[in-house]
Amino acid sequence: MPPPHPPRFRPDPAPRSLGERLRGLASALRHAPATYRLVWRADRRAAVLLAVLSAFAALLPAAIAWVGKLIVDAVVAASRGESPATPVLGLVALEAGLMAVSLALSRLVGLSRELLRARLGNVVNESILEKALTLELRHFEDAGVYDMMQNARREASARPLSLVMQGLAVLQNGATLAALTALLFRVSPVGVLVLVAASVPAFVAEVKLAAESFRLNTWRAPEGRKLNYLEWILTRDQHVKEVKLFGLGPLVLRRYRNLFQRFYDEDRRLAVRRMLAGVLLGLLSLLAFYAMYAQVAARAARSEITLGDLALYLTVFRQGQGAIQSILSAVGAMYEDALYMSNLFAFLAIPTGGETARVRPALAPPHGAPGRIELRGVSFRYPGRAEWALRDLDLAIEPGETLGLVGENGAGKSTLVKLLLRLYDPTEGSITYGGVDLRDMEATELRSRFGAVFQDFVHYQFSAGENVGMGLPERIDDRPRIGRAVERAGAGELVSGLPQGLDTPLGGWFESGHELSAGQWQKLAVARAFMREEAEVLILDEPTASIDAEAEHDLFQRFRELAASRSAIVISHRFSTVRIADRIAVLHGGRLVELGSHRDLLARDGRYAHLFRLQAQGYLD
Repeated sequence: MPPPHPPRFRPDPAPRSLGERLRGLASALRHAPATYRLVWRADRRAAVLLAVLSAFAALLPAAIAWVGKLIVDAVVAASRGESPATPVLGLVALEAGLMAVSLALSRLVGLSRELLRARLGNVVNESILEKALTLELRHFEDAGVYDMMQNARREASARPLSLVMQGLAVLQNGATLAALTALLFRVSPVGVLVLVAASVPAFVAEVKLAAESFRLNTWRAPEGRKLNYLEWILTRDQHVKEVKLFGLGPLVLRRYRNLFQRFYDEDRRLAVRRMLAGVLLGLLSLLAFYAMYAQVAARAARSEITLGDLALYLTVFRQGQGAIQSILSAVGAMYEDALYMSNLFAFLAIPTGGETARVRPALAPPHGAPGRIELRGVSFRYPGRAEWALRDLDLAIEPGETLGLVGENGAGKSTLVKLLLRLYDPTEGSITYGGVDLRDMEATELRSRFGAVFQDFVHYQFSAGENVGMGLPERIDDRPRIGRAVERAGAGELVSGLPQGLDTPLGGWFESGHELSAGQWQKLAVARAFMREEAEVLILDEPTASIDAEAEHDLFQRFRELAASRSAIVISHRFSTVRIADRIAVLHGGRLVELGSHRDLLARDGRYAHLFRLQAQGYLD
């Protein structure tokens, strides 16, 4: 019984004043240092190389502009006979050399960026996957955490490098602008002020639109998952039979189209606003340029400055405008990148550790023999739920005993198993194993003592041998052990009939995969549980749901032998399955209502007897 979906996450309202936007910018950029540490961790040499190349590239525009001025002045002087033409050729060669260096630097920066992108993307994805390994079941049953994970994964692999590159762009263009400003100041001090003032509105607009883009993508994370789910329904083999039989295709496709159209309309409106802002602010910059161009051209016409100074002004003012706009655009992009990085760091900061032992050093009963399992006054409700999934449960499972669990759907059977495996801790009461409270044991230590087959077992798209070996990853290449597990599960004939035996790829996701029936998959899942030969407790949750009666009989003959020295818990709706148990616990509405052997419960003529007769009558009819 999963917990309900939490309220949909909404970011803070959009800032309205310039002060609020600047404070938001400063807050978002606090994630920049952590991002730079990720880059440093990914590839230090590439990061240093990028910084060095950017420093060299920053000075080239001013140098090229100054050489261009010298060329014009040299040409004018030579045309008047005031100097020879030879220096002109040398200056042209110098400018060509500087341009060649600029081109080479640009290519080297591109190469370093692409190499760093691959390494950095992998580091970020590994960080997300490592965090996912630390999450607990409660996190995976929380839709809000899924939204955080999707927001983190969607663009976090590209945003860190973008944030770094934008930061380098700010430094590079800042250095370029400083050099250009020094050149521009000697021609037109007023031009420096106009250059800066004309670019400020573009910066404000960029920050505003970047924040709106972030909020838009964050808001629709749940709908993004829905879009992926609708696509999943139409493209995976698990759904094709019902899609074809019930004619679901048009319905699901229509919902997909409607949701995509909504996304498209939102993106289009934002793109149009970006375009309009770009045009208007571009016209403002253009107006400022030509106003200053007219002023400097008039000075050149009056011979107050040389033609070389005029050419220098044209080059420097345009490049200066470009540098300022690049800086402001880069800061705006850094803001947007940092907002997305906040998703990543928020996901990585999800509190975990709920499965760690309460005491240090952690406690653990002796290995080798099953311990007594005892539940005392156990009650549990899922986070965010008001109703109890289990209530006032007192139950003991003696070492070597097989306990059957029966009850209607939602009675609490699967919840009880989750508590025994410490996927959750009781809300009230305690559970002990071998006299030790489960909360005082490390979760990995506790789980290493269990072998289990779950009702919703996984179809691993790996080889048959790996599907079995996944039950004990450290022995996944132990063929003798895998063979024993296969035989104990009654899957020997299945494996021998596969084209490549244990090496046969299974499933339909990848090329050459061999698909199995539901019953065959279940046999491999049982074999997977039997990989843990040293397991002290076996849990079988509907272990025969997909196999036939003959295979069921054979499985339980083998199960009796395997469970002879172990404790076992068997959950099933088939009474022919649970009747092999030493005792049977009947759950109803989260409470233990009956407990005893199959014979005792029939004699009591209570709920168990009623359910047993209903099922038996179905066979007789």
